[in-house]
Amino acid sequence: MTTIKDVAERAGVAPSTVSYVLSGSRKISEETRRAVQAAIDELGYHPRASARTLRSARTRVLALAVPRAPGEYRAIDGRFAVDVTDAARGHDHDVLLITDEDGVGGLRRVARSGLADAAVLMAVEERDPRIEVLHELGFPAALLGHDGHAGLPWTDLDWEAAVALAVRETAAAGHRRIVFLSSAEHEVAARRGYALHGLDGARRAARETGADVRVVPSHRDPDVLAHRLHEALTTTPAPTALVVQHLILLPHLLDAVASAGRRIPQDLSVVLVGSLPDELGIRHLPRIDLPVAEMSAAVARLAIAAVELGYGGPEPASAALRTKARDSNASPGAPHHPIQPRMAGPAIAPPPSD
Repeated sequence: MTTIKDVAERAGVAPSTVSYVLSGSRKISEETRRAVQAAIDELGYHPRASARTLRSARTRVLALAVPRAPGEYRAIDGRFAVDVTDAARGHDHDVLLITDEDGVGGLRRVARSGLADAAVLMAVEERDPRIEVLHELGFPAALLGHDGHAGLPWTDLDWEAAVALAVRETAAAGHRRIVFLSSAEHEVAARRGYALHGLDGARRAARETGADVRVVPSHRDPDVLAHRLHEALTTTPAPTALVVQHLILLPHLLDAVASAGRRIPQDLSVVLVGSLPDELGIRHLPRIDLPVAEMSAAVARLAIAAVELGYGGPEPASAALRTKARDSNASPGAPHHPIQPRMAGPAIAPPPSD
């Protein structure tokens, strides 16, 4: 079956341009319009009626793509799902969850069926394959995460700045030997944006402060994590601080610290990066909270703006979308909402005296 991507390749334009020609949602040059129409005629492409009338027959539904590995639970996924739903309801929209592991098949089904007006993507990877599907289908979207190659609206905590801030503040408190527990190996291998940016932040802060920052990758297996932490904390000379980005197994992590004979904060300062706001059991630790409510509100606004202004492809956003993004406290000139990190909780304790 001929797709909009086939038409775009034949006409030498982006799939989103084909969508704009079909819907009339954006001004297109006559030359481009003729090229697209010629490709449609040659290939016998027949767009679905619902796609042609999307702008006048909206569902007022956002599709939230949350990749879910069977048997795994991440509290952060549930928190974002609830907060995005609340934010969408504030705009009279509902939320449909897409939970297949790679997200590609689910996005195709939702976009082609007309079940939702736009998508919100979580767990964004560098060169995320879901983004190619969005461009191919001309489906509006916004990202909870940052892929600089996506050409789509996004919001995210500045993870590089967050980890760099945590390491700098730890060094400023007097710590010279610091362990950075990074995101888990599988997240780094998947090239998740937060994992890669966190590593960049740790390396940058190590250069800036001159501190000895040892990077230890986390792991989804609690036993493997405990072994790695025990090994890192019992080296000689021993580290005096632990900066943690991977918080999914935080109870196991704290148990591993105790089993290594280290007291918090007397023997070891622990600083968290990306903790859930109001999470029980961490109020005594210095930390940088993940601004879930702000990110959820921003991504809902950006996704709905993308629908209203016909922004569904890789081309630069229209002037109207850039203006709306600025009105939504996004960075000037682009439909983005980056968030700078802030320290919370008690001050970081100094290292123990020798």
